[in-house]
Amino acid sequence: MTVVTEVPGYTHAMDGAPGALVRRVAAGDNSAWEPLVERYKSLVWSVVRSYRFNDDDASDVVQTTWLRLVEHLDRIRDPDAVGTWLATTARNECLAHLRRKGRQGVSLEAVPEVAASGPSPGERVLAHERDAELWSALHHISDRCRQLLRILASDPPPSYQEVGAALGVPVGSIGPTRARCLQKLRERIAAKAHPDDLLSSP
Repeated sequence: MTVVTEVPGYTHAMDGAPGALVRRVAAGDNSAWEPLVERYKSLVWSVVRSYRFNDDDASDVVQTTWLRLVEHLDRIRDPDAVGTWLATTARNECLAHLRRKGRQGVSLEAVPEVAASGPSPGERVLAHERDAELWSALHHISDRCRQLLRILASDPPPSYQEVGAALGVPVGSIGPTRARCLQKLRERIAAKAHPDDLLSSP
């Protein structure tokens, strides 16, 4: 079932505060649905992608997350915190999907979506090399760091409340953890760029 649909004539502008959009959709105003999805689709996808599902599984979980929002629109206690609600729901749906699959690990096939147009061929080659280096480094840090950094990279940036809900961690721990994870990522990239430095390390 396809939940995310287009509203004819809508210009994709961010229209209204999240809570107001939720209330409008709950009241039957379908024109508020697309700006609500536009505001949070990156957050939902980043949470799901952080579990490293393959494309089909990731798409299923994302659609299920939006379906849960439709089902619970009139029962959300704080519509202004719908981002936190979506992050929590996306995380829960990921865990439920893993339980249904009956496995502890997940596929490494998922890759980030890239734009179909924009940079020149030369720029795309350089960007591909840079991204490959970054993703290689990400695969050598902890799963928790990888999840955190992917979610924080959402556009628009999620709040710490949304990140905490997505990962099931206290909000106060996110800043220090982010700093440690970024330092580990920098060290990994630097070590790969200067492998001889590893030989002189104590």
